[in-house]
Amino acid sequence: METKATAKYMRISPRKVRLVAQNIKGLPVEQAINILRFTPQKAASFINKVLDSAVANAEQVPGIDVDAMKVKNVIVNEGPTWKRFMPRAMGRATRIRKRTSHITVILEEA
Repeated sequence: METKATAKYMRISPRKVRLVAQNIKGLPVEQAINILRFTPQKAASFINKVLDSAVANAEQVPGIDVDAMKVKNVIVNEGPTWKRFMPRAMGRATRIRKRTSHITVILEEA
């Protein structure tokens, strides 16, 4: 049985999240939580929140052993980009792109 959780519009670049997400794919949930807890990147806290939500979703389904679940996949998609401008020298302006991410964690029974 699969359960999943999604967090949308997270204010971090998808590229940065994918670097952390690849570390926990295929691992048991408890081991994945420990890895995320000691990972210094900002993305680890975002993924940890979604992973906790996925575990809570799994607890609501009767007949699922949460302790035996593993991370099947972590999908990081690009969300909408906030476009801003920063003034530069000689009256010019530079575009700044503030990227967002949609993070999905899928768990399965081992």
